[in-house]
Amino acid sequence: MSEEPESETARTRRRAASDRGERVSRRVGWLLVAALLAVPMAVIPGENLTIVSLWGFLSTSGPGLLAGGYPVWAYFLEQPRPFGALPPSIRAWPLAIGFYALAAGSATAGVTFGREDRRVTGGLLVLAAAASLWVSVGVAFRFGVGTTAGWLAVVPVGALATLAVAVGVYGSDLRGIVTA
Repeated sequence: MSEEPESETARTRRRAASDRGERVSRRVGWLLVAALLAVPMAVIPGENLTIVSLWGFLSTSGPGLLAGGYPVWAYFLEQPRPFGALPPSIRAWPLAIGFYALAAGSATAGVTFGREDRRVTGGLLVLAAAASLWVSVGVAFRFGVGTTAGWLAVVPVGALATLAVAVGVYGSDLRGIVTA
């Protein structure tokens, strides 16, 4: 009834299978983090659908399916007010972009070089979700949520998707930070 010691071949096979599983897990995490770069931060449903993304605005107000777009860098470059005079939710926009970009870079390093601290990637995603939510809430208040418009006048798609990826892919690593 005594267990025989594991052979070197069995240990090597087990380690190789674990490495393959970790590489697949890294790739899936990387794909999901990269996909978040295309998910809108907020969707403003209605007669004229407006999408607020990390990269700018898209609107259907006008002829055609997508009548117009306005890139975020143009907004900041053409803004007559100084950055500090902008509403806090708009000032959070570059933070959201930065957190998403850093999380994507961290996940990319995990896939490319096998070097990723999953707690850092997960933490950056939580910060990106918070910044994205802040932008969405600011947009919602400008659209009159809670007063003239319903509570779902602005849907914070980006924050919800980012939080889902952070918890689903990096949740166990993030729990290790809290319980340690």
